[in-house]
Amino acid sequence: MQDIPLDDAAPKPAYAFGPFGHVLLRASKALAIAGGLVFVLLVAMSIVSIVGRKLFSAPVPGDMEVLQMAAAFASACFFAHCHLQGGDVKVDFFTAHANPVTVCRLDAMGSLLVGIFGALITWRACMGALSIKAAGETSMILGWPVWIAQMLMVPGFFLLALAGLYKAWVYWQHGLYASVARGTA
Repeated sequence: MQDIPLDDAAPKPAYAFGPFGHVLLRASKALAIAGGLVFVLLVAMSIVSIVGRKLFSAPVPGDMEVLQMAAAFASACFFAHCHLQGGDVKVDFFTAHANPVTVCRLDAMGSLLVGIFGALITWRACMGALSIKAAGETSMILGWPVWIAQMLMVPGFFLLALAGLYKAWVYWQHGLYASVARGTA
C-alpha cells in the first residue's frame, strides 16, 4: 500500500486495517497461496505431459482441459490479495502533486470501482456456472463438468469485491481523518 504523506498525527494506511481487514487479508492470502500451489501443480503436470509425449508417446490425457480449468481458478485467486496489498496498477502521474486528501478520495473511488467490478464478475460467473450446469456441458476429452471449474472462480471474485469495498472505506476514512487533521473538512 502506498504511504500517503500526511502530518505525523495522521494514521498510516497500514494501521487503518481493522479486524475485518485483517481477516480479509488472511483469507485473500490463503486463497492466493492455494492459487500458487495450483499453478505449481499445473507446471508439474505440463512437464510430465511434454516429457511423456516426446519420450514415450504418452501425454497426460486431457492435459489442456485440466490446464484451462485449473488456471482459470488459480488466476481468480490472486486478485483480492493483490488489491489489498496495493499491488494493482496505478497511474499517479496526474496526482503526484495533488493534495493527499484528494489522492485518498480518488483511491477510495478507484477501490469502489474495483469492488463493484468484483461483485459484477462474481454474479455473472455464478450465473454462468449455473447456466452451464443446467446445459450439462462437459469437457471434450475427460468429460468433466465445466460448471465446476467456473464455480471455483466465484470465491476469488467475491473476495475481490469485498477487498475493493473495504479498501474504499479505508481510503475514505483516511481521507476524512486527514482533512480534519489539516482543517480542510
